[in-house]
Amino acid sequence: MHFFGKILGVFFGFWFGGPFGALLGLYIGHRFDRAKAISQARQSGFGGFQRGANPAQQAEFFQAAFSVMGHVAKAKGQVTEQEIQLASIMMQRMNLDENQRRTAQEAFRQGKSASFPLRDVLNRVREISRGRHDLTQFFLELQISAAFADGSLHPKERDVLHIVAEVLGFSAAQLERRLKMQEAAYRFQQSGGFGGQHSGGGYQQQATTQDQLAAAYEILGVEASAEAKEIKRAYRKLMNEHHPDKLSAKGLPPEMLEVAKEKAQEIQHAYDVVKKERNFK
Repeated sequence: MHFFGKILGVFFGFWFGGPFGALLGLYIGHRFDRAKAISQARQSGFGGFQRGANPAQQAEFFQAAFSVMGHVAKAKGQVTEQEIQLASIMMQRMNLDENQRRTAQEAFRQGKSASFPLRDVLNRVREISRGRHDLTQFFLELQISAAFADGSLHPKERDVLHIVAEVLGFSAAQLERRLKMQEAAYRFQQSGGFGGQHSGGGYQQQATTQDQLAAAYEILGVEASAEAKEIKRAYRKLMNEHHPDKLSAKGLPPEMLEVAKEKAQEIQHAYDVVKKERNFK
């Protein structure tokens, strides 16, 4: 409990302003105590978790992410150039140093092995992320984005992703929803939704805008007919789940924070497109 600010506020408020001053001081003291409590909660982490995780567990999470990524890429028989490029791009986005890059590359290669213990690795990820749903969700979405590196999803990649989702505690329906959202994110990007160039010409420009809008709704997980209140609620939920500070507090490896930031920006861009089209604040 935090009450020191209230005591001081009432004391000095009454001293300088009588009963009215005491009430004002009580309010100011309450705000002070509340701000202090929030600050301490942030320092200790969200949801009762301490800020940051065990470094050894963060290292396990990091290696598991790249090894499973390699396993998903190998599922259809041959790792494509796009998938190798995506892994390299992710390493760049994470600003990995030489040692970290070697670790990620080695993990990716291990994942491509026919004897890779997928379920064992995933069970370990679930164990070290226990009680932190947002972390396991981040892990799953990372694998989904890797599978969509070439803009399509092979049936065998989908099968492996269903195993990943199942072991991490997600239902088949939840996975399919996230697959749909990732596909929409890919289309959103291709149509210029993340700042890319539009195609010239009146009709083509309009078609691109409609493509962006349709994809934006899917990224947010709502129907185009949804009311503003529902859209805002979906947006706030997604941003809460993907907020980089929250994920960091729950133990996301620091190397992966940039990826988390980009995911949050993706959600923000989609919401901005919908908000502009629907003309609400």
